[in-house]
Amino acid sequence: MTVAESYGFCEQVARREAKNFYYSFLLLDAERRRAMCAIYAFMRYCDDLSDSQAVSGRAEAIAGWRRDLECAFEGRTPEHALWPAFIDAVARYRIPHQYFFEMIEGVSSDLEPRRVRTFAELYDYCYHVASVVGLTIIHIFGFDSIEASPEAPAVALKLAEKCGVAFQLTNILRDIREDAENNRVYLPEEDLQRFQVTAEELRESVVSARLKALLEFEAGRAREYYSESAPLVAMIHKESRASLRALIGIYSRLLDRVEASGYEVLAHRIRVPTWEKIWILARSRWS
Repeated sequence: MTVAESYGFCEQVARREAKNFYYSFLLLDAERRRAMCAIYAFMRYCDDLSDSQAVSGRAEAIAGWRRDLECAFEGRTPEHALWPAFIDAVARYRIPHQYFFEMIEGVSSDLEPRRVRTFAELYDYCYHVASVVGLTIIHIFGFDSIEASPEAPAVALKLAEKCGVAFQLTNILRDIREDAENNRVYLPEEDLQRFQVTAEELRESVVSARLKALLEFEAGRAREYYSESAPLVAMIHKESRASLRALIGIYSRLLDRVEASGYEVLAHRIRVPTWEKIWILARSRWS
């Protein structure tokens, strides 16, 4: 498969599967948009391996994907259709290879039933499944500093890490019941104990007063990370800022909707409707 054909495949995957990400891609120039689709296709395939395989085959499938990644970086292109575009995008934007291995590590951590003990443990999980995504895509966006200083790149990377944590905390709030039914409880045990909430309550359809207080606390934590990462937008290259503003806008709007529902996240899945995503895109483009 040619590189151009591979990019076409990745764009199809992104259009079909990227519920929030793809909208932000539309605000990028064609080259960056193709690169984002290639990276997204890699991430999507990682996630699919952890969810769609038979339980007994998931670890083996992910190990095989890691070997393919190693081969790709060694100059031996594996057979999957996404690889030519992925390899080209990573080289073109000089994306550090370690991020992709960390993504696989994050996906691997979900293969077994999951209970998180502390927020520090949750932060580490968020880093591996979300922050590394942010660290990857700001290389495609391009980033500088508001102030010219040798520390600027490190500051931008730290802010991208925090932005990823904000996104993942939002996802966790939205998906609490679904995750609990799959034996994955990401709310820290220390927080469950503090608010006197049991893991069993996360599988019910009614949000108790105690659980609502806990979810409000976790939403506040997510808000702090959105706020702390806000200066990142000004560090991104001007031609890419609208895309990042849109991505942050869509995820923070999802958190708005979780809060506005009174944290009624157990009975139904909360979403940002398409019309509102389009409105966020327009606002991001012209702000």
